[in-house]
Formats: sequence, structure tokens, C-alpha cells
Amino acid sequence: MRNAALVLGIIGGVIGMMVGFFSYGYTEIVERFGEVEGIAEQVDRVGLIRLVSFLAPLLAIAGGAMARIRALWAGVLMLLSAGSMYYAFHFNVFTMFPIGFTLLGGILAIAAGKPDEPKAHF
Repeated sequence: MRNAALVLGIIGGVIGMMVGFFSYGYTEIVERFGEVEGIAEQVDRVGLIRLVSFLAPLLAIAGGAMARIRALWAGVLMLLSAGSMYYAFHFNVFTMFPIGFTLLGGILAIAAGKPDEPKAHF
């Protein structure tokens, strides 16, 4: 389960990066060149879109990378990533795979049967 969480988190983060690049770029282009009524209009929460465009893929990839060693932390990071993508971008044809992959990766990481290694946190 940890390996599946690792793969799903990294793939979800990479796909989320593509969504993030487009979303951040869209808000930047509309801000620079102005709105075109009916075609390109600025979103309501520009700051939120830009923040989630950067942080959500970062959390998903970091969670996927640590899934084998610290599954609980990894699961929490991937669930935060999926939740923030859903909140900012909603569920649509472009976000269904990054949200689905990171959500499933987070659930699998948390549900991993073997407990984490008994190590100090620092």
C-alpha cells in the first residue's frame, strides 16, 4: 500500500503541476492583458488560485515521496493537497485525475497496515 501511495502521490502531483501552471498562467494573462468578455474573465479568488497552484502539487509530491517511511504524514499531506485542489479548482475534467490520485494515495498511506518505523522525529 505504501508503494501505491508513493506512485499515486507523485503522479497526482505531476498532473496537478500541469493544472497549476495553466491556472496561474491564466490569472496572470488576464491580469496583464485585460478581460475579454465571454472568453477570458478573471476568477474571483486570484490569490487562492495562485497559492493552491503552487502548494497543492508540492504537497502531493512531498507526500508521495515520504509515503514509504512516514506513511501517516504522507497521507495527511496528500489529503491536504486533494482537498485544496477540490476547494480552489472544483471537480472537473482537468482536476479529476490529480484529485483522485492524491486522494486515493492519501487514503492508502493512512491505511497502510505496517506502523511507521520507531524513530525520533528530529
